[in-house]
Parts: sequence; structure tokens; C-alpha cells
Amino acid sequence: MSQSATTDQKTMLTSTSGKAESLWADAWKRLKKNKASVVSGIFILIMCFIALFAKQIQPYPFDKQDITQILEGPSATHWLGTDNLGRDLLSRLIYGARMSMAVAIFTAFVSLFIGAVYGAISGWFGGKVDAIMMRSMDILYSIPALVLMILVMVAFGSVELFDNPELKAMTGIFLALSIVGWVSVARLVRGQVLQVKEMQYVEAAFAMGASQFGIVWKHIFPNILGPIIVTLTFQIPANVLFESFLSFIGLGLQPPFSSWGVLANEGWRSLRNYPHLIISPGLAIFMTMLAFNLFGDGLRDAFDPKLKNR
Repeated sequence: MSQSATTDQKTMLTSTSGKAESLWADAWKRLKKNKASVVSGIFILIMCFIALFAKQIQPYPFDKQDITQILEGPSATHWLGTDNLGRDLLSRLIYGARMSMAVAIFTAFVSLFIGAVYGAISGWFGGKVDAIMMRSMDILYSIPALVLMILVMVAFGSVELFDNPELKAMTGIFLALSIVGWVSVARLVRGQVLQVKEMQYVEAAFAMGASQFGIVWKHIFPNILGPIIVTLTFQIPANVLFESFLSFIGLGLQPPFSSWGVLANEGWRSLRNYPHLIISPGLAIFMTMLAFNLFGDGLRDAFDPKLKNR
């Protein structure tokens, strides 16, 4: 091989590598221009920090009772007031972030992993394998999400695996949300794989003798990573809402432990006379879901090639 040919190949590889990097750099540049997404991303990071260091941040123990300060409104001592047992609402809200955020984020990643693997296998092999896998998934998809989660929680609640009620509730919600969440991810990944596997660079990889696993891992997944990340950002706020709903109706975490759903349930009972009990958990759920949705919208626009020149 001549020296000029070698130089041309290096130039081509450098150009291709620069193009691949510029796609992510361009997406990052457009994401930074979206002020709502940037602010939402900062808020999400703050909430994750609070959830990770809840025990160090909370001003009082979340279960500490003071019968002399029952149902007090916001004050200098208790910024968000106290509940019907004299517990500090701010401390319970901070501690509740650990449960709500942990379940929402970890469940979203588990659903993403299961759905991505299932959808990739179905879309890549196609034919009878795809038909069988999709029909099986359609059966699960036909069951309403809330009904399926309630069934899982009721079934798991009858099994005595953990002595710790907090761990048991967290595991039950984790399983319920994981079973429900992976279906939509699998459908998305399958559609993306069916589209991308017809591209010319996949055929070129086949011609060069690459293995099927190598093609899927090195060529297909990197090119569908954008839609998957966007799906993840929308899956997390949905999980926050589902966890709060399950705890609200009494199938999730139970007092004296705290989550945003538990606090909303306690506040709902005293809404008329003590509205401060439900305002803080309601705002926490609303702001967190809004932040994830705005951040997801920004990621979707950033990864959309049609908006590159806008």
C-alpha cells in the first residue's frame, strides 16, 4: 500500500471521527441553549444530591415526635410546619426524596436495560422470533399499567421475604414499576433496531465478518442511544408519579417511614384544616416531574437531526 493511500485513509478516519464527535458536541451545544432544560437539569441534580445525603441534610430525624408542636404551621423552627404527631415536615420531605427518587431512577434504568435487550433481540432476529416476542409483550401491554402494578404489589405483599417494612415496600414498588416500565422501552428499541439494521454501514460490517453481537453493540446501539436516553428521562417522572400513587393508596411505603406519596396521603386527610401538610409534597412531586419532562424535551430537541440548523 502506497504512502499516499495510507495518508488518505488516516484523513478519512479522522474526518469520520470528528463527525461522530461533532454530532454529540452539536447536541450538547443546542441543549445548553435551552434555558429551561439547563435549569431543569440543575434542579434534578440538586434533588439527587438531597436524596443521596438525606440523613445528613435533614434538620431533625424524620420520625422524631414532639407532642408540644403538633400541626404547627411554617415557622422559623419548622420551615414547612409539623404533622399530626409533631414531626418536622421538611425533614420528612427530604427523607421522602430518598425513597421517591431512588425507586424512580433505579427502576427506570432496570426497565431500560430489560426493554433494550428484549427489543434489540426481537428487532434484530425478526421473523418468527419477533412475532412470538411481540405477541407475548402485547399480552402484557394490554393490561392497564395501574392495574398491573396493583396486582404485583398485592401479590408481593403476601410474601414474607423481608423483616424490614421499608425494604419490603421499596422492593415491591421496584418490581411493580420494572414489570410495567420495560414494555414501552422494548417497543421503541425494536422499532429503532428494525430501522437501523437496514443501513449500509451494518451491511458493511457484515461483509467484513463482524459478529451479530458485535454489530448490535458497536454499530446499532450507539446510533439509537439518543432516543433511548430521551425515553429514560420521560420514564423517571412517570415512576415518581406511580410510586407516589401506590404509597398514596396504601400499597407502598407506610408510616412512620416517609415518601412523597405517604406525605400526600397524610396531607389529604387534613386538607381543609391544615393545607400545609399537602402543599409541600405536592409541590415536590410537581416540580420534579416538570423538571424531568422539560429536560427530556430539551434532550429530544438536541438529538433531533431535523433541528440541527435551527
